[in-house]
Amino acid sequence: MKPELFSRSWDCLLENSVAGKLACVQSLVESWHLHKVAIDHESPCHHLARAGLPENLQLVHPVKVARRRIGTKEGRIALLHAVAHIEFSAINLALDAIYRFRHMPAAYYADWLRVAAEECYHFSLIRHQLRNMGSDYGALTAHNGLWDVAVYSASDVLKRMALVPRVLEARGLDVTPGMIQRVTDVGDMRFADILGIILRDEIRHVRTGSEWFKTICNQRGLDSTTTFDKILREYRTDLNAHINGPFHIAARLQAGFTQTEIDNLTM
Repeated sequence: MKPELFSRSWDCLLENSVAGKLACVQSLVESWHLHKVAIDHESPCHHLARAGLPENLQLVHPVKVARRRIGTKEGRIALLHAVAHIEFSAINLALDAIYRFRHMPAAYYADWLRVAAEECYHFSLIRHQLRNMGSDYGALTAHNGLWDVAVYSASDVLKRMALVPRVLEARGLDVTPGMIQRVTDVGDMRFADILGIILRDEIRHVRTGSEWFKTICNQRGLDSTTTFDKILREYRTDLNAHINGPFHIAARLQAGFTQTEIDNLTM
């Protein structure tokens, strides 16, 4: 009997350990490609207040997350740890995009399984660099703001595609080039190379979200530009969220944004 996609993704979501999470995703992706995974669209969907994170990871308010000057070893460790947490959280976000929404076509699940696998790769690259510097994921504090948006958008796949890929991940497109320049300036070329890999892949991840957002808008007879603007306004109000520039225009255009959508971000 084939394992079931949603129950397998649920198991991966709940997994706390780093090794267990990565192995679970790898096994699920391999099974999918071998056509050994069944899809039961009617299986029950459970609320998940918090996805699995390492038990030693201390979550704090965002303003209390450790920040240090990047010119020091401690500063680069702090930045590496922050990026590691973003990538580990992105694994959970991709898994939840699979688990949460039950009546999507197989191509949707294939896309987000690919994203989950690539986020695992990114995390592993960053963690290896972190360990080379004498630290590890979980050694510093982190915040859970990314998962808060997953909970906020759990009721509607359209809202999820708007907010997670096109707001959270798209912010990475804006800030990563500056991070690459900063670590290059202090001579950490390996870190810069890893960030370059992440930026390249994240453009594709955001584009995947953009394509599904626009596909769902078309299916519902909605204008994608005005719908995105409406969801953003609700998000800003409901979560007191801020979307700050400057924006990496070229990367966002590659990732499926229109110029009008980018212009509306500043309104």
